[in-house]
Amino acid sequence: MVGCGVDAAIDCNSICDRYASCYDNDYDTSACESRCRDNANDDEDYERKADMCDACLTDRACTSATFACATDCATIVP
Repeated sequence: MVGCGVDAAIDCNSICDRYASCYDNDYDTSACESRCRDNANDDEDYERKADMCDACLTDRACTSATFACATDCATIVP
């Protein structure tokens, strides 16, 4: 296991919940969070991308985040 997991869990929960609230109310956030945490714990680069995605989403409206965060979040959520 590469990362400690706590930061990845926080980032993943935030990212997946935000995706559901902005784009798809029926999105399976539990599966997203689990997949994201597993990937972040196994891969430092993925964990870095999750950090960047979460940081990008913070304090942005859904529409703004769609365009500003697409690159940072593309590998985390659909």
